[in-house]
Amino acid sequence: MNITFYGHASFGIEVNGKHVLVDPFISANPKASDIDINQLKVDYILITHAHQDHVLDVEVIAKRTGATIISNYEIVNHFVAKELKGYHLNHGGSFCCEEFSTKYVNAIHTSSFSDGSYGGQPGGFVLSANDTSIYIAGDTCAHFDMKLIPMFTKLNAAILPIGDTFTMGIDEAIVASDFVECNTIIGCHFNTFPPIEIDTVEAKNKFNAKSKELILLEIGETISI
Repeated sequence: MNITFYGHASFGIEVNGKHVLVDPFISANPKASDIDINQLKVDYILITHAHQDHVLDVEVIAKRTGATIISNYEIVNHFVAKELKGYHLNHGGSFCCEEFSTKYVNAIHTSSFSDGSYGGQPGGFVLSANDTSIYIAGDTCAHFDMKLIPMFTKLNAAILPIGDTFTMGIDEAIVASDFVECNTIIGCHFNTFPPIEIDTVEAKNKFNAKSKELILLEIGETISI
């Protein structure tokens, strides 16, 4: 499973020849100016919630690629109304195909589109293929429902927001990593704009002090899990 960081909370995941895009907010992110959304290979788009910094490029990419949008009922309805392909989930439900499966799990946040319309309840995803599983937390604080994940799935990595203000910060992300029983953390939702700027050296040191690894990818960088 190859994971590429596209900035903010957006990732591309290549799994068994399929290309999964998570929360595409790329074209309006000046830090991701080297990423051309018109060149991305995308078969599926996972959306954690409806905020603009997670759905901005969904429509353009889905129209070009014919990708299937996977999210909660309200978000998928929003895009299906635009004649895009979608697969409805709700918390606890799973999407399965030959190449991978993904389960929609709880997150604690808000969810609305830029026009104020309702975006359903926010969530995260547990994506699994072969013997590898990753947790994509979405925008959230730490919460006890995270403890359900290792009851069903042994994680190889967890993608957690660490920027504070709108999500959990570093100290809470360490607690979240304990809840999901995963010591390999990929950070996201930090340093995009001033309210979520962090000291990355301090963040890594705090994780190291707990015998955990915090991976902070450069935009465009790929890691194999």
